[in-house]
Amino acid sequence: MKRRFPALIAALWWGSLTTIGFLVVPLLFANLPTPAMAGGMAAKLFAAQTWVSVACGLLLLLLSTSKQSQALAEWAQFAIIFIVLGLLLALLSQFAVAPRIVARENLRLWHGVGSAMYLVQWLCAGVVLWTLVPAPRLPD
Repeated sequence: MKRRFPALIAALWWGSLTTIGFLVVPLLFANLPTPAMAGGMAAKLFAAQTWVSVACGLLLLLLSTSKQSQALAEWAQFAIIFIVLGLLLALLSQFAVAPRIVARENLRLWHGVGSAMYLVQWLCAGVVLWTLVPAPRLPD
């Protein structure tokens, strides 16, 4: 069970980023009456997603430093870079980019920066998940 816990956390991180960023937020903009209403709700969802990302990233970091299992040490050597980068991107997006978007300060620029940071965070979570989930053994 302990060996599968990091994969479960990584799946939660990547899956929540995927669901919010690529499904829920586009549906908000497609279905709410005004872009302002959709943007306000999207901001709340992205803020909640930040804390999901932080929790998952911190749990993964805690598990990666465990000396109890050699298997954990092996995945951590590669994945820790992507965990830390994903955490930093989540926090920077929330505390540096999001306030500028909410203030409508150079909206096109900051929305582009925030979207790029979200995409890179999604890729980081995907790399961590890919690292933790072993390839299935197919019959010969």
